[in-house]
Amino acid sequence: MSEQDNVHRETAVPIPILLQRLRQTYPDAHCELHYHSPIQLLTATILSAQCTDERVNGVTPALFARFPRAEDLAAANRDELEKIIRPTGFYRQKARYIQETAHTILQQHGGEVPAEMSDLVQLPGVARKTANVVLGEIYQRAEGITVDTHVKRLSARLGLTDSEDPVKVELDLMAIVPRESWIEISHLFIFHGRRLCKARRPECAVCPLNDVCPAPENQTPRQSSSTMGNER
Repeated sequence: MSEQDNVHRETAVPIPILLQRLRQTYPDAHCELHYHSPIQLLTATILSAQCTDERVNGVTPALFARFPRAEDLAAANRDELEKIIRPTGFYRQKARYIQETAHTILQQHGGEVPAEMSDLVQLPGVARKTANVVLGEIYQRAEGITVDTHVKRLSARLGLTDSEDPVKVELDLMAIVPRESWIEISHLFIFHGRRLCKARRPECAVCPLNDVCPAPENQTPRQSSSTMGNER
C-alpha cells in the first residue's frame, strides 16, 4: 500500500482545519492502551479487537504481571491465559493468537517485535490496524493510518470516505492527509470519537468541527467555503 499522489485534493472538511481544531481540542491525544514493552503493546492491541481499550486495560495489569515477556506468553498455560483475558471477548481465539504470535516472534524474529509492516501482518491475529498501532507507537513509523471503529465512523461523517471497508478507508485517508500526520490523525479521531463524535447521540452542539461537518446528524449551520479558506 503506497501513498497516493492527490494528497491535497479537496475534501468535505479541509484537512488543515480538521487537524488544527482537533489538535487544539485534544492536545494530549495518544494511544490509550497501557503497556511497558513492544510485546505488551502488540498483545494489548490483539486483545482490543471487538473490545474497548478500557476493558483491555482492565485485564492487562494481571496479564502482564503474570506473563510480562514473549517467552512467558509463549509458555503460558492456555487455560490460565484464557481465564485472565476472558473479559475482552473471543478469548479462546485471542489466547491462541497471542501464544502463536509470541512463538513466531521468538522463533523468527529473535524475540523482537518486527519493525516492518510485511512482517507484522504475517503474525497470527495481526492485520493492518494492529500493525499500524505498533509501527506508529513503538517505532514512530508512518506506514499507514490506523483505522478502528472510531476512525471509520468519523471519516464517513466528515465526508472523507464513502467506503465501509477499513482498508479502503485507510487508502482514502492516506490520499488526503499529509504523511507526517498519519500517526497523529488516528489518535485525534479516536479521542474525538470517544468523547464527542460518538456512534449514538454525537454531541454536535459542542463539537469543534460543527460548523464544517457535513454529517446529517449535525444541525449546526456550516461555514461558507470562503470563510473556511481563510482559517489557518
